[in-house]
Amino acid sequence: MAVKIRLKRMGKIRAPYYRIVVADSRTKRDGRVIEEIGIYHPTQEPSVIEVKSERAQYWLGVGAQPTEQVAALLKLTGDWGIFKGDKNAKSTVKIKEPKVPFVADEKKKPVLKPKAEKPVVKEEAPAAETTEADAEATEDKA
Repeated sequence: MAVKIRLKRMGKIRAPYYRIVVADSRTKRDGRVIEEIGIYHPTQEPSVIEVKSERAQYWLGVGAQPTEQVAALLKLTGDWGIFKGDKNAKSTVKIKEPKVPFVADEKKKPVLKPKAEKPVVKEEAPAAETTEADAEATEDKA
């Protein structure tokens, strides 16, 4: 059985993301897979590439052939260099910097003023009168 390491397309029509999978070469692009070994999100900035290096090394070692796209991704993560025996292989994937939380300037006065709560007044007396009037109206009709 010829085994390939390739991309399985997921996501919406114009928002694709991919899973890096090991599959039989005869199966469909999005068909049955043997194992999922990573993810690739090309639409995010910077692109997200995560590969389970240990599993990628195993499958490359037993003869799985990566497609051109996956080979390029494995070169970026350094897994291809490790497989070929390069001891200095490093990942060149850019890591997204953590988002800095927004801090409002407290010296400036707020644009929106908080609304004052209005006291809730319940008028029970008029409601009772209407029910009595309704009751009398129904008695007159009968």
